[in-house]
Amino acid sequence: MATTTASSRHARARPPRPGPTTPRVLGAVAQLLIFTGAAAVIGLWWSDTTSVVGLSGWLTDAGRVTGLLAGYACAVLLALMSRMPVLERTVGSDRLARWHALGGRYTISLTLAHAVLITLGYAASAHAGVVEQATTLVLGYPDMLSATAGLALLLVTGVISARAARRRLSYETWHYLHFATYLAIFLAFSHQLSNGADFVGHRPAQLAWYALYIGVAALLVWYRFLTPLRRGLRHRLTVTEVRPEAPGVVSVLMTGLHLDELGARPGQFFRWRFLAPGMWWTANPYSLSAPPDRGPLRITVKAVGRHSEALARLRPGTRVWAEGPYGALTAARRTSSKVLLLAGGVGITPLLALFETLPGDVTLLYRARRPQDLALRGEIDAIAVRRGAAVHYVVDEPAGHASPLTADALTALVPDLSERDVYLCGPPGMTSAAIPALRRAKVSRRRIHHESFAL
Repeated sequence: MATTTASSRHARARPPRPGPTTPRVLGAVAQLLIFTGAAAVIGLWWSDTTSVVGLSGWLTDAGRVTGLLAGYACAVLLALMSRMPVLERTVGSDRLARWHALGGRYTISLTLAHAVLITLGYAASAHAGVVEQATTLVLGYPDMLSATAGLALLLVTGVISARAARRRLSYETWHYLHFATYLAIFLAFSHQLSNGADFVGHRPAQLAWYALYIGVAALLVWYRFLTPLRRGLRHRLTVTEVRPEAPGVVSVLMTGLHLDELGARPGQFFRWRFLAPGMWWTANPYSLSAPPDRGPLRITVKAVGRHSEALARLRPGTRVWAEGPYGALTAARRTSSKVLLLAGGVGITPLLALFETLPGDVTLLYRARRPQDLALRGEIDAIAVRRGAAVHYVVDEPAGHASPLTADALTALVPDLSERDVYLCGPPGMTSAAIPALRRAKVSRRRIHHESFAL
């Protein structure tokens, strides 16, 4: 069933001229830099290779190339997840996470190919058995024992990151097991320089490799460890109120010092670490559900796991450390003065902050399973009246009142849909259905702005 609150008035504030391409352009630049680095790595092999002769030569050189690319990919993987603000706020956290996941599969494949090809190449050259040659490599070459341990850890990390295994683990468990990647790359680093034919005796190449890894390590230490510590001490965030909003949904309000220095924008999220028993050891991502410059910081969370369930039991005065702000689902992505905000369930949270602050012709379409699951409805209606905007509520129950998530249904609710930017946030099933429906409704791909609800 769809209900609408509408007005012929629109927000009087004249929308600023959109800057439509900045995040997309910066994402393309980041990809170009990554591929340029990969080309430079292949160039290192090419400049050091005069000829490739025989089966053993082809196998060995294929092993060299895959090893160089695997070593470079390891550094890129860590850089993508370093939480560097320029990447988080332009490319977007969910897009970085997808790049990281895809890059992880490539890295593991390249690493395995390197190990197999080098072993086969050396065995062919020495006229030895594969098992015998593998044993000689692991036990007789410098730093190979630690590299083998690193490979084993990398494979374990890949297994627990597979979708089937990931579903069986809590976010917190997966997050901490994923730190094994750091140890795996650390264990494998030394053998690249001590055994790699492209590095032995090549001081410039060694220095470049050290600079790459030390630079990435510095980003990780600064942005993932020191910055959260510094901000926790600086801002001294504390919980002021926990407010029920809908069945299983609560809002947590927090205040602190110098919050304007955080530079948060509507649509962004933080990773929140609540210093309460059973919660202090993990930082989970939750979006701001209110503009950050209009009072306390607020998140609105649905209980879907142990951490989110525990939020309802937080007490006022609980200390909070916030890492962020992250995310690129902000006004900077808009390309038109007309916008549709398409929310599903508790995916309303970042879109509500945008609904209150985006100037221009803004329509909100909020989908939920039941009417009682429409969190913050009173606040939404008040914003709609204040700014003269349209709101459509769509629920799946009771049966017979549902509106399918199709191009025709969306166009019936929003006739000028093809002229609008669409900001999309909701559960994975909803977003995977919404994107093709929007495309069939002739919404340009560059006008669909989406960040994953399940990081």
